[in-house]
Amino acid sequence: MKIQFWNVAPVLTLLTLAPTSTARGATLAAQTVVEKTKEGAEKTKDAVVKGAKVVADKTEDGLSKTGEVMTDGWITTRVNQRFVGEKLLKDSNINVDTSHHVVTLKGTVIGRAGRARAATVARGTEGVHRVVNQLTIGPKVSD
Repeated sequence: MKIQFWNVAPVLTLLTLAPTSTARGATLAAQTVVEKTKEGAEKTKDAVVKGAKVVADKTEDGLSKTGEVMTDGWITTRVNQRFVGEKLLKDSNINVDTSHHVVTLKGTVIGRAGRARAATVARGTEGVHRVVNQLTIGPKVSD
């Protein structure tokens, strides 16, 4: 009997210690999970902030009503398109330059009304923040 008791005692000792080490391991595992979750949340936050900055940069120019990005090139093209059907701008030679949503008009127009109309059309174009009117009044100059 004594031999059996001694054989059982180490097993019982191990069994009584096992929950303690398992609980300690569970605590360590829980801490590891918490740390990894914090790391993951931090990485996700960084990625979201970076993504938001990229989106902000991309949409700095803005979107037109049709969803097109309003870059300076887009604005220049749009202003030129709007000049095409204007009677007061017929026989004018207008150069449109856009930088940071500021449109600069250079060239010649036939009269004061044409000069004013060109500025009004440019100012009314979506995405334009300001118009610098450097148009002169005179006959059309050939390129």
